[in-house]
Amino acid sequence: MQSFTELQEQFEQFFAQHHFPAEPSTLYEPCSYLLHMGGKRVRPVLCLMSQELFAPLNDDSWNTATAIELFHNFTLMHDDIMDAAPMRRGKETVHVKYDTSTAILSGDVMNIFAYVHLNKINRSYIHDVISLFNKTAIQICEGQQLDMDYEKRTSVTLEEYMHMITLKTSVLLGASVKLGAMLGGATEGCSDVLYSFGKCLGLAFQLRDDYLDLYGESSKTGKQLGGDVMSNKKTFLMAKAFELCDDAGRKELLDLLDRNDPEKVQEMKELLSRWQIQEHLLESIRHFSDQAFYFLEKAPVLSKRKMALQELATQLLNREH
Repeated sequence: MQSFTELQEQFEQFFAQHHFPAEPSTLYEPCSYLLHMGGKRVRPVLCLMSQELFAPLNDDSWNTATAIELFHNFTLMHDDIMDAAPMRRGKETVHVKYDTSTAILSGDVMNIFAYVHLNKINRSYIHDVISLFNKTAIQICEGQQLDMDYEKRTSVTLEEYMHMITLKTSVLLGASVKLGAMLGGATEGCSDVLYSFGKCLGLAFQLRDDYLDLYGESSKTGKQLGGDVMSNKKTFLMAKAFELCDDAGRKELLDLLDRNDPEKVQEMKELLSRWQIQEHLLESIRHFSDQAFYFLEKAPVLSKRKMALQELATQLLNREH
């Protein structure tokens, strides 16, 4: 088994060979701009690491991993438009640097190129791979719609929020791991256990994002501190606060959500601190982290072959950006 860093470097080399057409440059330049912002490539490398549990990598591996990364970045481009996000990874988002119409169309074509790569894989399992890929893509769209719906509501329950992030974020990590297992010839049962590992890892990963948005450092995250608060996103922190606060606390929370001034973020942090919401979030991150490691341990693969995945999961769950 190769380490995450080794496979990340190899994937970057393969991914660099993926060239969009030269013209029209106004369509393809924004795609390249986003793809070269320097993402961690977690999802495609998870696919590669999962396949290596069972079989050597081949052209199908690289094409599937590339499809995953193209699709993921397509969703980021469109998410930034819907969130009116000014920055990603410390740089201007595509719709800010270019314009919204360009970002929509460039995202669309990036998604189509994902299927160009899927179409290159072995015919013996292409149906199963595309079926899982499509199911995941639909779930992500459902999750994004719920996310937008929740922005219009005063509050959401913690159960509703966890369902939303399962669809929007964690299913893609689960699918990335399962696709690698499928390419490697793993049994259905083993693939499903590894899917559960990736899904729980994805939940902990997203909750870590919720934490970093308010308690991280902009210099490390590359994002506006408190961006979720300013856009009234219903994160774990908001859902848990509505659950635990008394009537006075909820009123204060609602009053804060109605505001759009610079002091909003700091006052929200103070309110959440009074009700120990940060501690509840950290406990939930630990819970899903433990679940992820449980399913990885349960996967019927020699323990020494799973060490690289264990190390990666540990790094992801303790990241600062």
